[in-house]
Amino acid sequence: MNPIARAFLNRFLGDRGERAADRYLRQRGMKVLVRRYRTWAGEIDLIARDGDVLVFVEVKTRGSGTPIDAVVLEKQRRICRAAHHFLKSEGIVDIRHRFDVIAVVWPLSRDTPTIEHFESAFEPVEPRGPDGQ
Repeated sequence: MNPIARAFLNRFLGDRGERAADRYLRQRGMKVLVRRYRTWAGEIDLIARDGDVLVFVEVKTRGSGTPIDAVVLEKQRRICRAAHHFLKSEGIVDIRHRFDVIAVVWPLSRDTPTIEHFESAFEPVEPRGPDGQ
């Protein structure tokens, strides 16, 4: 597949997965506050409330396989930087929060995806210092 078609397909699948994850969270009683939070520090797919906990959600969508494997340490760092930026900009740095991952497997041949929700999928990760650590 040529690179332009692949990029279009990936974007389509990602958008579809984010919408499915949004519905999934709402059906489970969570309140989705923000979709696609983007800043110089990084991006967060969904920001939601689960009771008194603020939840930063990374949504990974694939046509097959295990999407959660794509949430590597560097991706976690970017999400944490963006989350810190959000908390600071909203003046709520002391609020309880967690980082969830929603893995969506959605083959193009199916009408509905398989969704796995990993609560507290990772702990906050500090950005790398000048020495690379």
